[in-house]
Amino acid sequence: QVQLVESGGGLVQPGGSLRLSCVASGSTFSVYNMKWYRQPPGKERELVAAIRTFASSTSYADSVEGRFTISRDNAKNTVYLQMNSLKPEDTAVYYCNAELTYNTAINYWGEGTLVTVSS
Repeated sequence: QVQLVESGGGLVQPGGSLRLSCVASGSTFSVYNMKWYRQPPGKERELVAAIRTFASSTSYADSVEGRFTISRDNAKNTVYLQMNSLKPEDTAVYYCNAELTYNTAINYWGEGTLVTVSS
């Protein structure tokens, strides 16, 4: 069992930056691929970024490529999402997801943190 707690959301102006954090507890963090999803108002949840267990590879949605950076610190059981050049369409609830490397059917979700990009 893994518990995930996101933080770092808030209100930011277009062009601004935010860094989201997700702290994991309850299991060995390094065996999980970590992902950030988001759900804009009235829309479905979508994958934003992913990072494999030992940060050997990362991937991004086209809409955030070049603006967002996912990283992890296995010693701190934390995954981050650095978001730069934010746009109003980035407004969403951002969720952290942990996917067990050797059994991807097992995954856990945080409660989410709201990011609002508005002037």
